[in-house]
Amino acid sequence: MFKRSFAAAAALVALAGATEGRGQAPAAPASAAKPTTIDRSILHVQVILDSLGFGPGVLDGKGGQSLTAALKGFQEAKGLPITGKPDQRTLQALYPYRAKRPTARFVLTQEALAGPFVGPLPKDYAKQAQLPTLGYADPMEKLAEMFHTTKATLIALNSPDTRLKVGNAIVVPNDLPASRNYDPKLPDHWRATLNMLNVDANQPVADHIVVDKSDGVLRVLDAQDKLIAQFSATMGSSHDPLPLGTWKIYGADYNPKFHYNPALFWDAKKGDKKEMLPAGPNGPVGVVWLDLSKEHYGIHGTPNPELIGRTESHGCIRLTNWDAARLAQMIKPGTKAVFQA
Repeated sequence: MFKRSFAAAAALVALAGATEGRGQAPAAPASAAKPTTIDRSILHVQVILDSLGFGPGVLDGKGGQSLTAALKGFQEAKGLPITGKPDQRTLQALYPYRAKRPTARFVLTQEALAGPFVGPLPKDYAKQAQLPTLGYADPMEKLAEMFHTTKATLIALNSPDTRLKVGNAIVVPNDLPASRNYDPKLPDHWRATLNMLNVDANQPVADHIVVDKSDGVLRVLDAQDKLIAQFSATMGSSHDPLPLGTWKIYGADYNPKFHYNPALFWDAKKGDKKEMLPAGPNGPVGVVWLDLSKEHYGIHGTPNPELIGRTESHGCIRLTNWDAARLAQMIKPGTKAVFQA
């Protein structure tokens, strides 16, 4: 049974880090793992950018390529010199949003701690197909996704003796939305997902999107070609390159099941068969699939948000689950999607 305390979770995270790397020298003991440090100034910038629709990846109080890309997008939208750095002019432009503090106090609810939790997923798709859902491994993983962060960040923000119990308060990155007044025409299960992921109900309307391979981002633009949102993305690989050209987004499949067809995967294992995988945030396409006019291609979520922009895909465009959910609220069937190098 999962020990619902930050001390227990910290030990598990440290152990996972200490045992990475097969076939290498023996790992250091878990107790030797360095604790995560958080720069609250960086976290504050990340939180503000995230709330404005310029996704900096996971909110972890660290710099990196996703934060640099988000800063460039914000700078472009504000007509600032594009440096990718939180320089003086950029900080001045962010200053009016300073009321959005870097962290918030969140009182744990039964809903927030609810499963089902499935533990570590088997890698074999045939075994995944037998599960009732491809859900979160444990409550900590769910909370990390809810607040657009990582387990290690939550551990660093809280006292080790804080227990994951209904009614207890924890400190989280402040991605809490301004509005949860979701469109009542949306399916109940999707509105529940938007609420769980803390996706704001108020999103800008996209005229078209541009997926830029050179920058590693998905850009959302209005009818005047003004940048209104931007998200770091994983797109294509040497085996399945990004399909350059102009396409259309046909529509969204919310909380989708996944049809695994080994014929479409260059790295499929010999003997793999077609499988229907159940829905769930840890499924191969995450919480939403935006279908493209290019057959077999789409824009979708991921079970590994911390790897966005750092791994390859099978040609599709992969976003964090929360960014994919936001994008789904911005587009409509027929929205133009331009993929460029």
